[in-house]
Amino acid sequence: MYPTDLTVSAVVEDNGNYLLVEEHATGQIVLNQPGGHIEAGESPEAAVVREVLEETGCHIACGELVGVYLWIHPQSRQQFLRLVFTAELLGCDEERILDDTIVARCWMTREDIEHRRKTLRSPVVLRCVHDYEAGKRQSDGLLSGMLPLQQNVDAVLANADLV
Repeated sequence: MYPTDLTVSAVVEDNGNYLLVEEHATGQIVLNQPGGHIEAGESPEAAVVREVLEETGCHIACGELVGVYLWIHPQSRQQFLRLVFTAELLGCDEERILDDTIVARCWMTREDIEHRRKTLRSPVVLRCVHDYEAGKRQSDGLLSGMLPLQQNVDAVLANADLV
């Protein structure tokens, strides 16, 4: 069995449009929220700010925790544990060179995302948009006591929503 892949991402909404990336993954171009892995010694909030900048060229302020989501890839059985935060858009640097795996930054409505469901990297992409729009937020205390997260994955898994 593979170890659990711990990631962060951001739901960045601006006037009804959501910030997404088209990226290369598993030999395809897929849609995903910007995000990625937490580096050693980095908080989840700092990781999401850094990852959004690297993948989109956009500066954000990290907000509340929308939720913790567990998705198990149906073929490989690899587990992906994703911490999803709200984020306020501060601005975008159109000249910034994006990560190698990123094809493009794009803005889409929820309806656009639903129509592209088959090209989503995982079902978590749409699930956390729905949860964001429904006003779902986790208490700030959910992750306190579980830091550093890399050493407490089992505790975080126990609080995750299975998607």
